[in-house]
Amino acid sequence: MSTGFCTPAGPGRSELTEKRSRFIGQVRPVDNEQEAKDFIASVKKQYHDARHNCWCYRIADGPERFSDDGEPQGSAGMPMLEVFRREGIQNFVCVVTRYFGGVLLGTGGLSRAYSGTAKQALTEAGTVTIGSYTELRFSCPYGLGERLKNLIIASGASIEDIQYGSEVEMTVLAQEASAEALTGQIHDLSGGQILPEMRSGVRR
Repeated sequence: MSTGFCTPAGPGRSELTEKRSRFIGQVRPVDNEQEAKDFIASVKKQYHDARHNCWCYRIADGPERFSDDGEPQGSAGMPMLEVFRREGIQNFVCVVTRYFGGVLLGTGGLSRAYSGTAKQALTEAGTVTIGSYTELRFSCPYGLGERLKNLIIASGASIEDIQYGSEVEMTVLAQEASAEALTGQIHDLSGGQILPEMRSGVRR
């Protein structure tokens, strides 16, 4: 199973005109293949009058697919997919719709137009890293709260929640590779008073 990967941060859209052909690119983050298929179907319905709706998707620990949707073989789906491969993007679906403008672009021109439209859509979407984390939960006296917060931030972990009651209760997310070391540091800083509860395999 993948421990970390990049995915679109949200939806992205782009448009490009090449020799009167109009290209519309759309990118979405997805969690599974069915979501990718559903999005492709919705775009085909939305742009049912377009000549081509070419697409690609790649699922972490799952399938990778693409389609030229009637364009010359290798001129659309694969060049689009390569954009995302180069960036290490997974769990995405991309559809580029083409309204034919009457001028043939040739295989090279098509490849540049489809990949360029996909890249612009990804740029618009932005990216975020999804990883596997360990959740740490613990309570500490108020006097230790600030020192522990500084330790956690310096370690690169993130404080997800703080509750102030009779003591300070913290929920922290740490990269799995560094969670054990951070747990030891918290234990040492508290003089052996605190041993955080650990839950591994948290995705974000």
